[in-house]
Amino acid sequence: MKIAVFPGDGIGPEVTREAVRVLQALDLPGMVLFDGDVGGVAHHRHGHPLPAETLEMARTADAVLFGAVGDPACDGLERHLRPEQAILGLRAELGLFANLRPATTFPGLEDMSALRPEIARAIDLLIVRELNGDVYFGDKGTRTLDSGEREGWDMMSYAESEVRRIAHVAFRAAQGRGKRLVSVDKANVLETSQLWRDTVIAAAAEYPDVALEHMYVDNAAMQLVRDPGRFDVVVTGNLFGDILSDQASMCVGSIGLLASASLGERTTDHGTFGLYEPIHGSAPDIAGQGKANPMATILSAAMMLRHSFEREAEAVRIEAAVGRALADGVRGADLGGDADTSAIGDAVLERL
Repeated sequence: MKIAVFPGDGIGPEVTREAVRVLQALDLPGMVLFDGDVGGVAHHRHGHPLPAETLEMARTADAVLFGAVGDPACDGLERHLRPEQAILGLRAELGLFANLRPATTFPGLEDMSALRPEIARAIDLLIVRELNGDVYFGDKGTRTLDSGEREGWDMMSYAESEVRRIAHVAFRAAQGRGKRLVSVDKANVLETSQLWRDTVIAAAAEYPDVALEHMYVDNAAMQLVRDPGRFDVVVTGNLFGDILSDQASMCVGSIGLLASASLGERTTDHGTFGLYEPIHGSAPDIAGQGKANPMATILSAAMMLRHSFEREAEAVRIEAAVGRALADGVRGADLGGDADTSAIGDAVLERL
């Protein structure tokens, strides 16, 4: 069980440290952890946000535990050298096309949501986001028009095969949950979305037990705050998924509680290779202050044990420990409490 740990920037090292402590406490046989540099710290040390040696570490590992990237000191760099290119590069180079982002309201945290408690209490959904296409990976650039004005452009595109493979991931996920799938697009105005919808409909024929619904992204955003309990599994493209998953995190009360898994088609001796990370950013404004909530990273480690190592019992054990800590009133600054990062880690360990 080889796990590459890439802490990254800002609060990344703080939150991954606590997740590593939890993993080590499980004392799993054959588990080996090794660190690598990504993001701004990698640029400062190696001149690139994703050094070749870091990429090689990821390729030889069975899974990657990732912290966060983003450093204001790098904002003036050319785009291909900015910290965020590390995560985009890892997704592309490792073929990680499927992002799983669960959002569930923990009992007792309903009042932390911006929604009414009775609405927040019903949230239990999974967003399946395509990771390797859309405007993030399409051709892009700036040009000067005949008028002398500068214009920026980004190309949105999806091939049928790209949509088909993420659709199958979403349908299978729905089969293991409530058997309801909502596909989110903007087919009324975007040709890319029309192809997306057509391809999802074609894939649905293989999953007669799953109820498929289509929803425009603007309506989906409204329904996430109006009636989030109606959603079971949501599948959508890279851009829409990025926005909707962050919105879902605030519906449950804090971005510091949401984990994610990025999966591809590669398998190892233990399971499916994947990269696991909290969905929050590097939060440089609170880095080094002990204010970061490590629970999302700890929950990401649980997802890693489930998907990459087929260790369901240990994954459930971690998730239960986080739930008990929250139920016992352990709160970081993001949840209106005063527990620091290490204290939150300690609380989870005590309940493991």
